[in-house]
Parts: sequence; structure tokens; C-alpha cells
Amino acid sequence: MGHRTPLYQAHVDAGAKIVDFGGWDMPLHYGSQLDEHHQVRRDCGMFDVSHMCVLDLHGAGVRPFLRRLLANDVSKLTATGRALYSCMLNEQGTVLDDLIVYYMDDEWFRMVVNAGTRDKDIAWIRRHAAAADVEVVVRDDFVMIAVQGPNARSRVAPLLPEADRPAAAALGPFRARACGDLFVATTGYTGEDGFEVMVPADRGKEFWNDLVAQGCAPCGLGARDTLRLEAGMNLYGSDMDESTTPLESSLGWTIAWDPADRAFIGRPALEKQRAAGARRKLVGLLLQDRGVLRGHMRVVTSAGDGETTSGGFSPTLGKSIALARVPVGAGDELEVEVRGKLLKATVVKPPFARNGKPLV
Repeated sequence: MGHRTPLYQAHVDAGAKIVDFGGWDMPLHYGSQLDEHHQVRRDCGMFDVSHMCVLDLHGAGVRPFLRRLLANDVSKLTATGRALYSCMLNEQGTVLDDLIVYYMDDEWFRMVVNAGTRDKDIAWIRRHAAAADVEVVVRDDFVMIAVQGPNARSRVAPLLPEADRPAAAALGPFRARACGDLFVATTGYTGEDGFEVMVPADRGKEFWNDLVAQGCAPCGLGARDTLRLEAGMNLYGSDMDESTTPLESSLGWTIAWDPADRAFIGRPALEKQRAAGARRKLVGLLLQDRGVLRGHMRVVTSAGDGETTSGGFSPTLGKSIALARVPVGAGDELEVEVRGKLLKATVVKPPFARNGKPLV
């Protein structure tokens, strides 16, 4: 038996297929992964993401601390509730984790890190926070529910305090605000509009059931993975990890190089790689032949071999897609070895689909 979120019994009661996910017992689907995928793209679906780790960072030195800890620069965050996506690197410039950080006030930032890297992340952050006199608080008192899809906002709105509904409805991308005892953020992992809502754990199941009553369909990890793949979003442990840098993972845009004197962890190693030129790159693949792409398949290019990092059937496109790490000189036409056969694939720029529509 693995770790269980406060919503575990609700999943069992709804007939979910439960699987192990990084040591957590989580729903894979509630009957049809394909239906759940289309539900999010066309209407509204919701995911239990309470296995993610929420951290609150407090202290007068929290902003300079985060400017050193993260490759992206939190000095960009000046308005309450603004959010930033970043990688957290080690001294070699490779990726310890990717995360979202929210600016709440000058002495309080909120951070959400991945479940599979939870213990490693907490230890790393606390190690560096000690010297900065920053307090790190693990918020296990929350349930987090991602409500995603074109109708997500309208389904969540009736469950928010009436006074907060207009402001929540007006939130732009990567924003957050407190709505009574709820924390509502316009972030997600599907390429669709919606909210990620943090709810006090003692009323998490009640809120989940209220969302069901509003027409939000429970969705599992299977649909979450196909949705994020279509959206071209990296998965930690598959598309990047401690063996890769952001420059090799299509995440160069998350590195804030200016100002030049910001000494974030991993910067010297990244600057060296940038000057020399990365030898590998992460690209999107669209399979032209019949078959299904998966992770860890050999990719044959004119510049040498690479490997798929994530792959699967795209319900929105009706074709197989993948992310792959290939030599930087690889061309746009290549082959992937699937069950001993070389199948033709084309390099395309992710996202493959977003806001309910194919993009390639």
C-alpha cells in the first residue's frame, strides 16, 4: 500500500482503477481514459493532484534566497498572486525538479513541487534556506484539485465565496488569489484553461463531491498524461532529470540570464554549455507510419541516434506523438524503432494541441 491522498476513498467509490504512481495510490482512470481526455478538451474534467507537495517559504530574505535557488528569476513577480514556472538546478546545471512558485508578499512565497521528488526537494531547499534564514513549511493540510477545460471556470465559480467570484473569473494566466479558505490558481498541466484549487484537507472530499455535482468529471492520471503530452509539457523523470540541463530539454526559456550578476545555482555550468553549444535537443515527433510511440525508443537521425522520452497516442490528433532527445544537428525527417521496425516520423514544434484544437 502506498501513500494515499484524502480523496482516495472518493476515487474507490467512483470505481477508479488505482495504480502506483511514485509511491502513491492514484486513479489511472474511471472507466475510459479516452473519454476523460476528450472531456477535458471539450468541456471540463478534474484531477486529484494532492500528491503534489505544497511548500510555504517565509522570511525577510525569501526573495534573494529564491533568486539564488531557481534558474528563473522571482524578481519578475511584483504583484500578489503572480506565479512563475522554473527549474531548480544542482551545481552541474542539471534539473533537480521543475516547479511553480507564487509570490504572496515580500516575506511569503508558495511553491508546488513534484510528488516523486518531494523528499529530495525538501532536503535541498531546507539545506540552502538555513543560511538565508528562510522557514520552509510543508503544507500537508491541503487537498489540491485541478479543474481543467473550457467550462472549468464556470463550474468552479458557484463553489467560491460570492464576493470572490468576479475577481477569480478575471484572473489571467499564472495568477492566484485567496478565496475565503481556498487558494485558487490559473495554472494547470493540460493546455486548457481552468483552476488548480487548494482546499483545507478536512473538507476536501466535500469540495470534490460538490465539483461532481457541478458537472466536473473525475479524470485519472492516464488522461492527465496524454493531455500534458499534447500540450508539449515536460514530465520530470521522463523528459528531463538530473542527467539533463534545461538547454537540452527545450526549457531554455525558463532561464533568466539577466542580470548577469545573479548567481543562481548551476549558472556557471549552464553558461559553459551555452557557450559551447548543447549537443542534444528535445523535439516533438509526429509519427507518419502506423504504430504507437512510447518512451525509450531509439530514434535514428542523420546526425546520430537519439531516444524518445515520452510518447503515446494523441486522442485530439488521432495520431501517435512523442517528445524525443536527439542530436542538435538532426533534421526534420527521422525514424523511430518500434518493435524492431523503423517507422517514419516528422519533427514538429510542440504544443501538438491546446485549447481543444490540433496545432500540427
